[in-house]
Amino acid sequence: MTERTYNFSPGPAVLPEPVLREAQRDLWDVAGSGIGILEHSHRGPVFERVIAEAEADCRALAGVPASHKLLFLQGGASTQFFMLPANFLADGRVADYLDTGAWSQKAMQEAGYYGSVHVAASSKPDGYRHIPGPAATRWSERPAYAHFTSNNTIFGTQWQSEPSPPAGTWLACDASSDLFSRPIDVSKYGVLYAGAQKNFGPSGVTLVAIREDLLEPPVRELPTMLRYRTHAEQGSLYNTPSTFGIYVMGRVFKWLLAEGGLAAIERRNVEKARILYDFLDGQDFYVAPVATDSRSLMNVIFRTPTPELDKRFVAEATKQRLDGLAGHRSAGVMRASIYNAFPRAGCEALVSFMKDFAAKNG
Repeated sequence: MTERTYNFSPGPAVLPEPVLREAQRDLWDVAGSGIGILEHSHRGPVFERVIAEAEADCRALAGVPASHKLLFLQGGASTQFFMLPANFLADGRVADYLDTGAWSQKAMQEAGYYGSVHVAASSKPDGYRHIPGPAATRWSERPAYAHFTSNNTIFGTQWQSEPSPPAGTWLACDASSDLFSRPIDVSKYGVLYAGAQKNFGPSGVTLVAIREDLLEPPVRELPTMLRYRTHAEQGSLYNTPSTFGIYVMGRVFKWLLAEGGLAAIERRNVEKARILYDFLDGQDFYVAPVATDSRSLMNVIFRTPTPELDKRFVAEATKQRLDGLAGHRSAGVMRASIYNAFPRAGCEALVSFMKDFAAKNG
């Protein structure tokens, strides 16, 4: 059997090995049906049980309240960038956005097609190296909603707690790269969405938690598929969903519950990140550019003294089965993505390689 590579990819990312084993089995025959999960009708009893268990386990894992509907959608978080304002940002209204990186920028651009966008705070002036605090935030008067990106994969920053929008304004969040990496109070959000492919599933599924009172008719006429209410009323089965993606997501929820839930997975994620950050803070060859109070537990950003050494580092690391360390071209850094299923041993192996590389090139 081929040795597993440590996969530092920012997404699609590493999945739990027990889940991969289950998926191997169930591709051939799921639930003793004699039919593989890829072949089952989304209207049949086998998949009906799969999606029902996925929702029940998700609610148990994150304490999702009855006030919120869970939707299993397609199109990634990028579809939510325009679906959200299409439903809730009326002509002439303003929505507040907190700008902390490329994905915030993309969400703001899409919202601009429907209404006005007010940038309540931005970390762009320093290259998105920190999360702006309350003192740097200026909310507009009566925004339709307030939107933020909880973790920024490209620049390696993460909100330590939710921002506090003006009274009467509900909170929207793109949590694609850190949802279910730590405990979360879903009741604080009007709309919470995330692509599954970082921490709790494969690519192809977007999880949306939406407050039920927001499922009234949208602020404008929309195609049927762009209305949240359509999917809520049909239990995410208005059209054929990503059946295999939902199946894998459900298995990851069961794995997370068996591992002790979100509090336990947060402790594990903190320990993994500390291995890397403690090393980075204790040497002078590599640079970790993110402000210490804004560092992500999911995406650890660093660089060597020169771009040429960065390229050599990535190439040599890949040969040592440390894959996916090249950062986004817009950030000019390297990146170790260490999501829920990433093993502690991989962080230790990376630090060992970093020490050896610095000794040879310092």
